[in-house]
Amino acid sequence: MAQTASAKSSKITIGDLIKKVIFLTLGAFIAGFAIEGFLVPNDMIDGGIVGVSMILSHLFKYNLGLLIVLLNIPFVALALTKMGKKFVLQTFYAIAMLGIATNLFHHLRVTEDHLLATVFGGMILGVGVGIVLKNEGSLDGTEIMSLVLSKKFGLSVGEIIMGFNIFIYGASGMVFGWEQAMYSILTYFIAYRVIDVVLEGVESSKSLRIISDCAEDIGKALIEELDVGVTYLHGKGGYSGANKTIIYCVVSRLELSKLKEVVRRIDPCAFMSVGDLHEVYGIRMKKRIDKI
Repeated sequence: MAQTASAKSSKITIGDLIKKVIFLTLGAFIAGFAIEGFLVPNDMIDGGIVGVSMILSHLFKYNLGLLIVLLNIPFVALALTKMGKKFVLQTFYAIAMLGIATNLFHHLRVTEDHLLATVFGGMILGVGVGIVLKNEGSLDGTEIMSLVLSKKFGLSVGEIIMGFNIFIYGASGMVFGWEQAMYSILTYFIAYRVIDVVLEGVESSKSLRIISDCAEDIGKALIEELDVGVTYLHGKGGYSGANKTIIYCVVSRLELSKLKEVVRRIDPCAFMSVGDLHEVYGIRMKKRIDKI
């Protein structure tokens, strides 16, 4: 039995590894397509080490893919002590695939319209980077460098990344012109917004806490009318000192308005707090989402 369990575990691990390699490759190739098909032909750059590589490639006519790999190696090496071998291997693999992708898509020009290149280049780049990040890899060593420097200089990771990118886009303005630099900054923001969508999902669920003297009636109605799973929490009123029953539940955005109607119908004075949830796990939640 032990051998069977071990074999199953091994198969799952190999399957997960293959899946991760596929998605890391896919994400890197999507990002490479965005860089070579939209940004490079229109003299726009990405942020971070990739952006530095793009400027150097333009100035000295070096191979962009090779520069991306070489310039990222010191920062990936830094991650060994901070994030472990698994992350380093996955990151190095993703960066190597990005280098290959930029060579594969070299001389490709999807559009000459700068606005279209900015919007669609940023969106496609964001999808590619988001897929890599979602699979525990990275295409750029800037964040790794920022983690190290933040502890030495007492600055936040975000502040260091922002300062680094200000320098890069300033250099971009001197090399490609300030108009192209502004397009590059816009591309960067679009890409990072899309990364958030890829990582967090479009269909964000809502978590609710409902405090009411009719908590049991509300909970019963939610279960019967919306097929919502509820959990009763026990609390105590800070002002009155009275014991309170708090309802906790998770619903989709589509169900939120109906839930509010049910609560207000039973207790117009009920207190409700609503929060965003970007990832929800559990068999019951999955079954409910499938029904919608």
